[in-house]
Amino acid sequence: MTRSPLHDLHVRLGARFVDFGGWEMPVQYESVLEEHRAVRQGVGVFDVSHLGRLEVTGPNSTEILRNLFTNDVAKYEPGRTHYTMLLNDDGGIVDDIVVWRWDEDHYWVMPNAANADRVRATLEDRGAHVVDLRPSTCLLAVQGPAAPRLIEETFGQAPARFRTLEVDGVRMAGTGYTGERGGEVCLPIEAAGPVLEELLEAGAVPCGLGARDTLRLEAGLALWGSDIDETTTPLEAGLDFAMDWDHDFPGKTALECQRQTGPSRRLTGLVMEGRGIPRHGYAVRSGSSVGEVTSGNISPARDTGIALAYLSPPVAVGEPAEVEIRGRWVPARVASPPFHR
Repeated sequence: MTRSPLHDLHVRLGARFVDFGGWEMPVQYESVLEEHRAVRQGVGVFDVSHLGRLEVTGPNSTEILRNLFTNDVAKYEPGRTHYTMLLNDDGGIVDDIVVWRWDEDHYWVMPNAANADRVRATLEDRGAHVVDLRPSTCLLAVQGPAAPRLIEETFGQAPARFRTLEVDGVRMAGTGYTGERGGEVCLPIEAAGPVLEELLEAGAVPCGLGARDTLRLEAGLALWGSDIDETTTPLEAGLDFAMDWDHDFPGKTALECQRQTGPSRRLTGLVMEGRGIPRHGYAVRSGSSVGEVTSGNISPARDTGIALAYLSPPVAVGEPAEVEIRGRWVPARVASPPFHR
């Protein structure tokens, strides 16, 4: 199992660890709830060095990426980031990806940890020049209302939302996975430990993947492998905002057919009205519509259960629903994320 270069520091900070995408990463330190609240109310810092960081360069890089991903990279000028997807021929989501564009033919492609090798192989099969940055860098996510100020105090500048920035060899972007402001900061391995300690001394709370999951669920952000995978399409998952229909990409033909008929199911938000925690795989029903929970937990912001679930046929926001929890049907209501706002 692969470890972050910051593993020993996490041990000293009292982290508990979990296997995530083949990496042994911190799941929590003192308390998932306290870490969650730190990000919602102040600032937290996550080691997300397990995430893929593929540098793609060369005169053909733009054409390769625009013919491979759902969003047209050519429409995003250098200095911008955007969300996109790699699909199979049936329109299923092989991976959801964030792209940082540095220059005309210079990109960072950021896949999920479990899919990084597959995405790299796909890029190389198309003729892209790819360098894996994970062996030489660490990635820290600084998130929360106070995160932009802390990033600026630490590095002298902070990236704007969905913008990239380079300061003295440190590259960062105004991105994240928590529904809060902040950024993701990529540092050389030798600099990452001192920077993480500096952020903690300045008041950032160390946060693990447990809090990252409750934060992203409250924000209504899909998790690959739970809410989306190769059996789900962007139209079913409500991710059609990350699709540009004016260029070709794998799965486009299948999705054009689905767009004409409409998806038979849709990823839907649920807020529990009865006691109980909805969990992955639990059955859901709403009138004649049936499905199952893909992600669920207690929302610290609402102090009740929330979930994402596929329902077929799709149902409207506000409709009553039920989730089967330990043999009994518990009332819920269809809701539109984000749940914490």
